[in-house]
Amino acid sequence: QVQLVESGGGLVQAGGSLRLSCAASGRTFNSNAMAWFRQAPGKEREIVSAIIWGGRSTYYADSVKGRFTISRDNTKNLLYLQMNSLKPEDTAVYYCAAALSSYYHIASREYDYWGQGTQVTVSS
Repeated sequence: QVQLVESGGGLVQAGGSLRLSCAASGRTFNSNAMAWFRQAPGKEREIVSAIIWGGRSTYYADSVKGRFTISRDNTKNLLYLQMNSLKPEDTAVYYCAAALSSYYHIASREYDYWGQGTQVTVSS
């Protein structure tokens, strides 16, 4: 059974940092693009960041560019999202996702595996 399990969420003050992790089990995703999405209450799920299979190409939403960093450790089947200079508008449930393709996509429908999500709350 394929599972993606996120961790690292929590409550942080504005300006603080959090590091999210996503652990994959049941199969390896070394050849697959992976991404972080988020969904705030009353809003649609949106992409935050994505990374191709080898990690050399990444994508960031404009709202997080310069503050968040996505990375992956294919030897450990792990995906990370380092979030710095957090803002209250970053508050959301953050989801890890994996695609069957090697290159990332922006649309959530292109991702086939999803974690259960981890809550990130940024207080002002």
